[in-house]
Amino acid sequence: MITRFAHPWVLLLLLVIPFWLWARLSPKLNAALHFPGSKALSGLPKTWPQRLHWLPHVLANLGLTLLIVALARPQAGLQRRSVTAEVFDIVLVIDVSTSMEAIDFAEQGNEMNRLEAVIEVAREFIESREGDRIGLIAFSGQPFTMSPLTRDHDWLLDRLGDLQTRQMPDGTAIGTAIASAVNRLRDSEADRRFILLLTDGINNAGDISPLNAAQLAASRDLPVYVIGAGSRDSVLFPMRDPFGRTRYQRVHMPIDDDALQAIADLTEALYFRVENRDQMIDAFNAISDEERTEIELTEYTLFEERFAGFALAGLALLLLERILSVTRLGRALS
Repeated sequence: MITRFAHPWVLLLLLVIPFWLWARLSPKLNAALHFPGSKALSGLPKTWPQRLHWLPHVLANLGLTLLIVALARPQAGLQRRSVTAEVFDIVLVIDVSTSMEAIDFAEQGNEMNRLEAVIEVAREFIESREGDRIGLIAFSGQPFTMSPLTRDHDWLLDRLGDLQTRQMPDGTAIGTAIASAVNRLRDSEADRRFILLLTDGINNAGDISPLNAAQLAASRDLPVYVIGAGSRDSVLFPMRDPFGRTRYQRVHMPIDDDALQAIADLTEALYFRVENRDQMIDAFNAISDEERTEIELTEYTLFEERFAGFALAGLALLLLERILSVTRLGRALS
């Protein structure tokens, strides 16, 4: 595709072509010998050279047009974009203890438990972090790495969808989970790194306290953003009766807001207490905005010369016109 001409003023020569063509075809400017009584021959059938007498003129006209276009140097632009952005390494640490089965979140009027809501919102977060490496750690009584740091977000989303409660020893090992995330980021060479922790409980398992784990993260310059998910009121929680049937009872499930706030403060990050899905979305968005680098774009255009094709085609047409002019077709012009 031609995007510009290096010498567009040369195209003004195209205005000369109609006058040149008129000069070639004008009987006033071309001497001719007229025979008396030629009207008597007008009824004779025309030969093919006579029928195609216009062809050399057309070829010459097109040939000159193409040569003028070639002299104007048509060029095709190849636009390039240079993108400069910081790369992030992120570890999502998600609580999958049985308390995440509590039903206090809703999606368009449909009740959903805490873990289902987290999976849906975390999915949107991952899809918005194009280019970042993201890892996933699930924890209850102990942490388990669901995915190492990866840019394969489709694979990561599959692992996110595999999250379930009751797959590991129950409990809430917040400190051990943070330490596991720090270990995952130990060898990271990314420009920016951070941990996003989501829990709904109080640390009651593991060998490392949440504050010690936060101090470990702070020593590695790793912000730990924390989301505490759960209603301050009593919530519906599924329980099995002696006959194996699921019954829902209202229970109160406290969250250690002070400890979670301290984790965020020690690592110079933020803590969000969310009680519904909309607040959770706002929390994820706020974290994403806090740890987002503006992408710098540098655009430039390279131009590729395209005159050669026009020049060769023009010369070929003029050569063909010269060849035809010495044949019977050329003599038919007289």
